[in-house]
Amino acid sequence: MDTISSRDNPKLKHARKVRDGKGADKIFVEGIRLCEEALRSGAEIREAFVSSSFGRDGREAALVKALEMKHLAVYEIDDKLVQSVADTKNSQGVIFICRRPDTSLSRFTHEFSKKPGELIIFLNRINNPANLGAVLRTAEAAGVAGVIVSGDSTDALSPKSLRASMGAALRLNIWENAEFDEVISWAGKHGLITTAADITAKAAYTEIDWNKPRLLVFGSEADGLDALELERIDERIKIAMENDVESLNLAVSCGIILFEAKRQNFSIG
Repeated sequence: MDTISSRDNPKLKHARKVRDGKGADKIFVEGIRLCEEALRSGAEIREAFVSSSFGRDGREAALVKALEMKHLAVYEIDDKLVQSVADTKNSQGVIFICRRPDTSLSRFTHEFSKKPGELIIFLNRINNPANLGAVLRTAEAAGVAGVIVSGDSTDALSPKSLRASMGAALRLNIWENAEFDEVISWAGKHGLITTAADITAKAAYTEIDWNKPRLLVFGSEADGLDALELERIDERIKIAMENDVESLNLAVSCGIILFEAKRQNFSIG
């Protein structure tokens, strides 16, 4: 294990670049739990950084041993330098630089074709990485077939999204940088009923048949879908709320609807 003691080391500079979203083909994975998930998910780890005090016993030692068994490049960073690289305020002292998973349309369609007729989520203009990551975690828990993310949404594989997803983003079938019209056309081609959560809808989310294959669409946290987008949707649904509450957190709304689909014995898990 090589030791890095300079803030200006090229490898640390590259790690910061990836952390800040400037490494197009890499992602930044930080923390014991997420790094364990990266190993479990089969992520392609290019480099690993651990603090000088990391790896003495327990989970830390097991993580280091797993890296060594895979013959991966591991670099020890002086404890004082960890925060210069970390994306969190109190780093746990372990960071992976991984190859970015393929989130292209072609791969997404290939993976979806293995399990046709299931539920897909489409996130359109979702700008909060914590919300997006939480939706991914919920989607994995519900067993959805995939998640589509529009091009004007936040990065599903950014450090904050990854932490909020608890690693789900590394395992889900994801299509990023999608255009709204392109997604609606794709859904029609694959026999999915487009269904949107909309506060003005008349039908409750419990009143539709979730045994039918669907594309479940969520708009931005602030504005939802616009009028032109809603015109392209086959069915609209709402979550009835009391006490003049107008909206719920995106991940909460997603969870309520997905687990109603699951309750109806839909084939998503």
